[in-house]
Amino acid sequence: MHESNTIEQLAARLRTEISGLPPGARLPSARELVRRHGVSPVTVTRAFALLSAEGAVVTRPGSGTFVAPRRSRSGAASADTSWQAVALGDRSIDTASVRHLLGPPPPGSTTMSGGYPHHSLLPVRALAAAMARAARRPDAWDRAPVEGLAPLRAVFARTAGVDPDDVLITGGGQSALSMAFRAIAAPGHQVLVESPTYPGALSAARAAGLRPVPVPMDADGLRPDLLAETFAMTGARLLYCQPTFHNPTGAVLPPERRRQVVDVARASGAFVLEDDFARLLGHGGPPPPPLVTDDRDGTVVYVTSLTKAASPSLRVGALVARGPVMARLRAMRLVDDFFIARPLQEAALELTSSPAWDRHLRALGGALRERCAALAAALAEHVPQWQVARVPAGGLHLWAETGRAHDAAEVARRHGVAVDPGQDFFAAEAPGAFVRLSFAAVADPSELIDGARRLGAAIG
Repeated sequence: MHESNTIEQLAARLRTEISGLPPGARLPSARELVRRHGVSPVTVTRAFALLSAEGAVVTRPGSGTFVAPRRSRSGAASADTSWQAVALGDRSIDTASVRHLLGPPPPGSTTMSGGYPHHSLLPVRALAAAMARAARRPDAWDRAPVEGLAPLRAVFARTAGVDPDDVLITGGGQSALSMAFRAIAAPGHQVLVESPTYPGALSAARAAGLRPVPVPMDADGLRPDLLAETFAMTGARLLYCQPTFHNPTGAVLPPERRRQVVDVARASGAFVLEDDFARLLGHGGPPPPPLVTDDRDGTVVYVTSLTKAASPSLRVGALVARGPVMARLRAMRLVDDFFIARPLQEAALELTSSPAWDRHLRALGGALRERCAALAAALAEHVPQWQVARVPAGGLHLWAETGRAHDAAEVARRHGVAVDPGQDFFAAEAPGAFVRLSFAAVADPSELIDGARRLGAAIG
């Protein structure tokens, strides 16, 4: 019999024996256990070590091994950690909206919530092959540069139309947002955000001690005229925005407004934090170039990621910046965690360099286009009172005004359909009642039609 199995079996027998003994009871000696169970002294020693690590026994040299004091199930409650409230102060981190985006839907429900495509839409085989190739590289486990692997930086640089020296590899888009908020603005400062906007950005900004201030949007996206007024009123030095396939509305900022947003920020002496999370999620046809492509003065700090199109666990993204702000971001990367794990970077490079990646992106775009159209048509048929202002050309969601109280998401959930409540997407009071619906989170498009029927029955 394998030694590890023997150790586990002896430990299991001792656990049973310990369960019937009071704390402090002495266990049989190693010699007695060797004789009783027909095992070696080494096996006994290792079994005791395993039980000691679990907190089941206490070994006292020269005295023997004893049943450890049992922890009360309410032990955590009886501990007094109240002093920490004073030490930590009044700063808190609001994770409610982010936890909601990541949490599982109720069992048996149709999933139209969350921010990732369904497993069936991911390039699982290509990812596995990329990981295998990356692991075979002789330097796969060497230390990575602080700024990231040069070939991977070049991949992101081509996407953004910038120089590879302006690229910093990050642990996904959310990590990049957190770094950028902390690097650019000081605690207590205001940050301008579109209204509505991505809840994860609101949470990251607030965790950095910033105060989000909403700037209204219209059918074409962020309004530059109101942006200029808000900069003037607040003195803010940072705007967070999503000009392409905006989350949640799907809006794409027109070319003239794209120029105006950057010009307004530059005139205000402010940065633009451009979140380009959905560049690889277009439904057909190339999206417009990022704001950072035409920015030569370092006004735009750009965030993008492979995660949405590849896998929730491929936590690889990039920041693009120029000038002193990039120096600060590199310094923050160094003191935060030194560098992004090299095997993950190597796997990302292998994936994006393979022909399978381009094939996957084309297939993903087609699947998202089909699902988006199916959900939009199903909502129009079964829930006509919900107003979908835009059928987006990219991204993962539809944004609908429900025309009723803010309980629409909860009503839907009770009837077996998980959708995202609209109020989570506003930095202040919502101007109406909305929900966000994912068309990418189900295994089959037919589930979207069934979900729309359920919504019609629940809401109607």
